Amino acid sequence: MAVEQITYHNIDPKVRKSIMIGLCLAMLCACFDGTIIGTCGTKIANELHGNGLFTWMVTAYLLCECVTIPIAGKLSDLYGRKPLFLIGLGLFVGGSIIAGMSQNMEMLVICRGIQGLGGGILIPVATAAIADLYSPEVRAKMQGMLAAIFGIGSGIGPIIGGFITENIDWRWCFYINVPLAAVAFILTIKKFPSPEIPNKPTIDYLGIVSLTAFLAVLIVLFECGGNEFEWMSLVTVALLVIMVLCAILFVRTEKRAVEPILSPKLLKNKTIMAGGVYMLLFGIGMMGAMTFGGYFGTFILFELDTLTASYYTLFMIVGMMVTAMISGAKCEKTGYRPWLIAGPAIVFIGLVLFAMLQVDKVVLDPTMPYMYSILGKPITLFCIAEFVLGVGLGCMMTPVMAAVQNASDEKEMGMNTSAVNLLRSIGTSLGTAIFTMLLNAQYAGKLGALPQQLSAIGIHLSDKATEFIEPMVSCLFIPGIGETLSNKVLDAFIASVDFGFIAGGLVILLASVVGFFIKTKKKDAEPELAQPVEEQ
Repeated sequence: MAVEQITYHNIDPKVRKSIMIGLCLAMLCACFDGTIIGTCGTKIANELHGNGLFTWMVTAYLLCECVTIPIAGKLSDLYGRKPLFLIGLGLFVGGSIIAGMSQNMEMLVICRGIQGLGGGILIPVATAAIADLYSPEVRAKMQGMLAAIFGIGSGIGPIIGGFITENIDWRWCFYINVPLAAVAFILTIKKFPSPEIPNKPTIDYLGIVSLTAFLAVLIVLFECGGNEFEWMSLVTVALLVIMVLCAILFVRTEKRAVEPILSPKLLKNKTIMAGGVYMLLFGIGMMGAMTFGGYFGTFILFELDTLTASYYTLFMIVGMMVTAMISGAKCEKTGYRPWLIAGPAIVFIGLVLFAMLQVDKVVLDPTMPYMYSILGKPITLFCIAEFVLGVGLGCMMTPVMAAVQNASDEKEMGMNTSAVNLLRSIGTSLGTAIFTMLLNAQYAGKLGALPQQLSAIGIHLSDKATEFIEPMVSCLFIPGIGETLSNKVLDAFIASVDFGFIAGGLVILLASVVGFFIKTKKKDAEPELAQPVEEQ
């Protein structure tokens, strides 16, 4: 007797609930492990004597996550979400355990890469699984829940990392994933909706290789450019040439592939294309905004206390959770457009509030260990700006994913979902590189001849914002530098970061224009079966 296929029509509601909890736990692990290095990375690098590989703790994770997202999405369409999800969970847990046992920096970087592979599978597969578990009318609400988990995980990562590093041991920043992943495994191992799988799926191996090469070069270029090598260099030219060749090979391959990793048909689906561009802009603007907010909060308002600064990001997380859940629950009635247009506008307001943050001046203070103190720290306005930013981001995340899924063929749900997630990940890499260049250029221009003046009294100041921050703040508190020069350095930094806030806001505003073109016809509700059919 043939076994009836399990779909959202006939799945046992109790099974669906347990699977959803498992997906949320896995998403939580993957998201906070992507940011957990923020507060414990320095101590890890010092203990493992690997400061030269510091940036690769983050880059290795991001690189492997990015290249895995589109592959995992397509393979989950061909083989089902369950096997891919469990493979991703296994890679993530294995990488976490070995990362916690690392004896040197090289070993840790490799393990971070393995974690990235697992995270790159978990995030798109969990997002696509919502479409397997729930009908089109309910997907937005559940995507809202998953978006809230995404925000929570990304926001609490630095807090968890800082707390564990200060009170226990940095190795538990990785071991903490194990119990959460174990529960997620138990909740998802038995039953899962399954797609109609062809007898012998055709895998686009050449497409996988060419796309992986393209994305790897792209991430290395934008993560390492300006740091590991100069932008105007032979290395940059070589990487650009390789990218172009890989892109050409990938496009030609996908046109002939039976089961392409990213089908050329995506270009004909206006909703999916607009959703991808929307999330690309979201990633660029969000990363720029969060980076600048972190710079200002950490190095000015809280004087190099990264953990304290991360506590204040909870205001952003709360704002994001509220609107992610509300937009998911209401956009079926209101439509997607109001949220997708309003979200970027609210984010822009939040960034303008960040740009209004000012400190009065640096003054001599004999009670301070560094002799100098920064007066007039606007902590309240900083918290308000964080909350408003979160409210806007929460409006953006949920509706766009629901719109994309409801405009997708069920057989291509994983591919389409992963394509949008991929563009968001690319946007975060581009955002870091673009706004770092903007910040450096503005800072160098604002400093003018000040580095030479400081050099004359024995203080050497880099003209790159990404290199100057800790030395800059330290030099503010060196007795003998004088309040005048200290305030000039401080003013140059604040003016540069303010420019970054406004630039990021303008990029985000472009998403409002794109959001106007995102529309999806609501699918007719399909009847649920009276009795759920259990998977045999």
